[in-house]
Amino acid sequence: MNVKSRTNPPLRVAIVGGGPAGTACALRLQLLSTQLDRAVHVTIIEGKEFHQEQHYNQCVGVLSPPLPELLTRDLNVDFPSFLVRSPITGYYLHTPGAEIALLDEQPSMALRRVQFDAYMLDMCRERHIDIVNARAVDLEFHDQGVLIYTENAPVPADVVVGAFGMDDGGASLFSRLTDYTPPDALSSVVTKYHPDQTTMKAFGSQIHAFLPPDPRIEFAGITPKGNHLTINIAGQDVASPLMNEFLAQPWVAKHLPNLGDAGRLNPGDLRFFKGRFPHASAHHYYADRFVMVGDASGLVRSFKGKGVTTAVQTGIRAADTILTQGITARAFHAHFRKANDDLIQDLPYGQLMRRITIWLSRTGLLSGIIRGAQTEPALHTALFGAVAGVTPYREILKDALKPRNLVAILRSMRRG
Repeated sequence: MNVKSRTNPPLRVAIVGGGPAGTACALRLQLLSTQLDRAVHVTIIEGKEFHQEQHYNQCVGVLSPPLPELLTRDLNVDFPSFLVRSPITGYYLHTPGAEIALLDEQPSMALRRVQFDAYMLDMCRERHIDIVNARAVDLEFHDQGVLIYTENAPVPADVVVGAFGMDDGGASLFSRLTDYTPPDALSSVVTKYHPDQTTMKAFGSQIHAFLPPDPRIEFAGITPKGNHLTINIAGQDVASPLMNEFLAQPWVAKHLPNLGDAGRLNPGDLRFFKGRFPHASAHHYYADRFVMVGDASGLVRSFKGKGVTTAVQTGIRAADTILTQGITARAFHAHFRKANDDLIQDLPYGQLMRRITIWLSRTGLLSGIIRGAQTEPALHTALFGAVAGVTPYREILKDALKPRNLVAILRSMRRG
C-alpha cells in the first residue's frame, strides 16, 4: 500500500486487546503516520479496566532489555521507572540436589503488570487514540473492510489487529471465520506472599527458578517485587493443589520462611490465579485484513518468557507493515513474517531446549550439570542463557555441542 497524503480518507485500524502488544501497535501507528504524513485512525477495543486494579493480567511482571529502548526509540514513550518495584540482578537455578547463582549484567525490572498496562493505555489516551472499553463479541470480514461488534457500538475498520493474548473469546472470533488456530500453551498458577522486611532483604534481588522432577511441573519461580514475593508454577495442566504441593517441598519452602504460619499471612496472600502462555507459534496468524501480535501470534521465546518484550516487538512490526506495505496476506507474509525471523527461526531450538531440560530434570541429570557449571564456564554460560532468555537458543545449543563443552557436559552428568 503506497503512502498517501492526509487529504485521503484515513486508514482505519482496529486493535482487539489493550495489553503491551496492542498498545505498542497503536502508539507505533500513531507515531509512524505522523512521520509518513499518512492519515490513520486507530481504535483499541479492551474489555478490562486496569485503573484501580479492577482487572489483572496473570503475568509475573518482569520486564527485560531491550524493552526500555523499544519504548523510547520506536514509540516515543518514556519507560515507567516509577512503577519498578525491584531490580532483578540475576537468577538462582534450583533442582532438589543442586543450585547455582547466575548474575545478569543487564538487570531486568519487576513491576505489577496491571500498572504497566494502565500506563501504556494512558499513553494512548494522551496521543488521542480512541479506546472502546468493551469486549469484542463478533466480527465480519468484507471486501471493503472489517466490522467488529462490541458490547457497545460496532467498530468499522480496514484492518484488524488481534492482540487479545490467550483469551479464548478473542481467539474464537477469528478461528470461526478464518484458518487461524491459537498457539499451544502451558497453564500457570500464580500467587503471592508478603514476608517480613528482614526476609525480603535476605531474599535479595534475584529470581529463584526451580526445575522440579515432578512431571506435572515444567518450571516454577519466586520473584521479588518490592514488599512481596510472586510465586508461579507452569505445566501442561497445573492447578491449585499442585501449587500447594510445590510450596510444601523442603527445597522450595526454605526460601519461603514462615509461609506455613497462617497467623503471619496478609489477607491477599496465597490467593491463586490461573493463566496461560504460549510455547509455540499460532497457525495462520495473518491473512487479508488481519494480523495477530503478542501471545495471540505465539511469536515468543518458546522456553523462557520475555513475553512483554516480544509482545511490544511484534506490535511495532505489525504497525510498520500496515503503514509501509499494506494489509493483505501477501504484505504480512513478505514483511511482518520476515521482520519476526529472529523469533520464528529460534522457536524450534527453544522447543528442543525445553524438551532436553525437562528430560534432564526428570532423570536427575540436571543436578550434575548445575554442579559442573560451578567450575565450567561454558556450562555456566549455557545455563544463564537458557534461564535469562538473553541468547538465541540456536547459539546456546551450537555452543553446547562444541567438543570441549560437550565433554564438560558429559563429565558433569556422570558426576550427577
